[in-house]
Amino acid sequence: MPQPPNPDTNKTCTHDWCLIFIAWLIAACGTLGALFFGEVMGIAPCTLCWYQRIFMFPLAIFLPLALFPLDTKVIRYALPLAMLGLGFAIYHWLLQLGIIPATTSPCSQGSSCSEVSAQWFGFLTIPLMSVFAFALINIALLATLIREK
Repeated sequence: MPQPPNPDTNKTCTHDWCLIFIAWLIAACGTLGALFFGEVMGIAPCTLCWYQRIFMFPLAIFLPLALFPLDTKVIRYALPLAMLGLGFAIYHWLLQLGIIPATTSPCSQGSSCSEVSAQWFGFLTIPLMSVFAFALINIALLATLIREK
């Protein structure tokens, strides 16, 4: 005799799908934002910006692949990328704030990692937006991981 679908299982699946979708949406916005700043506004990315792009761009590509059908195993690959990206973003933001000395900057030529090239509302810089994006992606992926257990 066929079993009726368990409504709790479908709810869990929907919540996990939504969390991964939110993580992808943030990664896609971060990717498009980085391309907009670089290609449209002409702000040359520094070395730390390139490292953050290395961790953000793959998230925008493979997170949606885990949505159809839902595959929460993507967290195994996405979470380390998001955590490393968050580390680079925090380091970049602290470097811009002057908390970390500019002598430790990996930028040797081109645009400077400690230079503020764009700022909104008096505090919102590109590295701070990157910190927010990676933090939100990490929260969404960790919430999915915790719900899975």
